[in-house]
Amino acid sequence: MRILISGAGVAGPVLAYWLTRHGFSVTVVERAPALRKAGGHAVDLFRPAMNISEKMGVLARVEERAVGTKRMNLYREGAGRPVRVDLSKVFGAASDRHVEIMRDDLGEIYYDAARDDVEYVFGDSITAISPDGEVRFEKSAPRRFDLVVGADGLHSTVRRLVFGDESRFSAFIGAYLGVITLPNYSGLDGELHIHVGVGRTAGMYGARHLGDARALFLFRSEHELDYAHRDVARQKQLLRGAFGGLHADVDRWLDELDRTPAFYFDSITQLRMDTWSRGRVTLVGDAGYCPGPAVGGSTTLAVVGAYVLAGELARAGGDHERAFPAYERAMAAHVRGSRAFALSAAKTLIPTSRLGVSGLVHGARLISALPAGPSRAFVRLTTKGARLFDAMTVDDYSSSPAPRDRVGLAGDHGSGFGVE
Repeated sequence: MRILISGAGVAGPVLAYWLTRHGFSVTVVERAPALRKAGGHAVDLFRPAMNISEKMGVLARVEERAVGTKRMNLYREGAGRPVRVDLSKVFGAASDRHVEIMRDDLGEIYYDAARDDVEYVFGDSITAISPDGEVRFEKSAPRRFDLVVGADGLHSTVRRLVFGDESRFSAFIGAYLGVITLPNYSGLDGELHIHVGVGRTAGMYGARHLGDARALFLFRSEHELDYAHRDVARQKQLLRGAFGGLHADVDRWLDELDRTPAFYFDSITQLRMDTWSRGRVTLVGDAGYCPGPAVGGSTTLAVVGAYVLAGELARAGGDHERAFPAYERAMAAHVRGSRAFALSAAKTLIPTSRLGVSGLVHGARLISALPAGPSRAFVRLTTKGARLFDAMTVDDYSSSPAPRDRVGLAGDHGSGFGVE
């Protein structure tokens, strides 16, 4: 039975790994010409994703590539001295098993886990999907698959082709995110510098195994801003306008906008769909249920979703009419919880008032000062759903049967994926 996955970020390679372990034949198509290895930005893996990584045999590599940020200097706008925060206590209060890792590093680790068993095609993308499983591509000849999975992110092509325009499902939650790569001129090693003002938060950190650093920008906007998705110049202009004058450090980071080798900018948007499946097609990760970049635990949700989808397909013997509804039922509560958490986290991380700024700073100071036990209790009392991700549970699909039909519709079309 042949399954096509669109997207080789995080969810795609995890899904490919588990599908091949369950006996499916998998092809992954990725628009980028090669696996991204620029480092990306830091993402969080919480307990369930760590457990799944351990099952995949890659946990040691994940931990080896951890960013290793342990300390934070938190500056309140207008204040002269920072609050020094022990981040190990902050993370420990939210999760008993957690790691922070650069997104592209994580994607590469998951890719390597099953690269020898999966057909990867880079530099191409899907242009059409027919109800009978025929798929057309920008560069390659058409092929037929039994199932198609969109793991191609918030702006998913698969979702647009099958479910309609993104605007039908996206919900702007009032904030924007920007990330740039810049020289680590402060020599940051295991340290994060954060500047917080009303409606805007900016930070800089360095990963211990990289020679450069990342600056992260979060800011509020009552309305969606006017810019084109690929208009980088306009996006940089918006970032400068939102953060100018916050602090001399932040102004210096903004000066790197014209020199940065890597830039990311997007709205913090949730996807709210009644179903993630239609016919032979389903969605996984941000393509189907993004809770909000940077604030909703989307990476952990993507890893869990990929594992569950593969498991339900194996449990149903490849029968998608049974597997897709079971997958959606298994993920529904996790998705709802992540959406609610994202809304709460956005309010905390990007305060809407001076009182909110003070609350964030003093809360971080208190968590850092308290012993581990009381700090966890404080977080549970003050932060809605703080331990949401550690509380996620999923079935163990390791004993699920292999699919009944390993060839299916794709059997008559060969195994080649020639690029024209």
